[in-house]
Amino acid sequence: MFNTRVIVPLCFTWLLLCSITSAFAVPMKSNPNQKTINISAGEWPPFLSESLPYQGVAAHLIKDIFSEAGIQANFTFLPWGRAYHDTYNGKYAATAVWMHSKERVKNYYYSDAVLSEKFVFFYKKDNHFEWHNFNDLRGLIIGGGLSYSYGPKFDKAVADGIFDLSQVSSTEQNFRRLSAGRIDAFAEEINIGYHTLYNQHPELADTITHHTQPILLNNSFLLFPKNAEQSNELLEIFNVHLAQFKQDGRYQAYFKGLEQGDYRPSKPSIK
Repeated sequence: MFNTRVIVPLCFTWLLLCSITSAFAVPMKSNPNQKTINISAGEWPPFLSESLPYQGVAAHLIKDIFSEAGIQANFTFLPWGRAYHDTYNGKYAATAVWMHSKERVKNYYYSDAVLSEKFVFFYKKDNHFEWHNFNDLRGLIIGGGLSYSYGPKFDKAVADGIFDLSQVSSTEQNFRRLSAGRIDAFAEEINIGYHTLYNQHPELADTITHHTQPILLNNSFLLFPKNAEQSNELLEIFNVHLAQFKQDGRYQAYFKGLEQGDYRPSKPSIK
């Protein structure tokens, strides 16, 4: 007769060991490179930047998520196109962070949403800018970024000639044009807008604000190349820990810190 008191503990021990091995599969592999991964990224302050504290809020979050799983994640900053192609060609384990597109889905696995972005209109306080739908913008000159879409409804309003879209290469240029009265408002992600305003034009901070109604709500993701062996495993590990961060409130703390200026290169006092 088998001694069940011996079998049960042995089975429990075996299951426990399997569970631990599975949970830490990436760092415990014999290949030492699996303990450290390299992630490519483009400059997108305050979310991602080589020059910011923690390399920006998104990099900070991603590194801490992997760290909890026993993986050290290092960021390399490149032009966006190069980051995308070099990662697909095997130089990096992942690339951060990207919006959804049908073309990218062919080459990459998408993580769960890392960022939730809100695009709004910035305007001068003394202009009393108001809008509820795009017809309210009729006859105005609206600023935007080069080669950038702010959603299908916005694009349709431009195509229908409801307002004139004037595009330049940087948010900083749009703030200067807004201050000079050359545009009536401009579209930008709210955190990017205020980061640029506080750090490049703090003298304008008292004169410019944003409209609370969003133009576009959008998510961005960490991408893992489909042609890399480790991608499925890294994706699963990242998503599991990202969900834990969101569930216990740690995720929200990073973006509270963003609102408080923790990711600014300096903290000028704004009256």
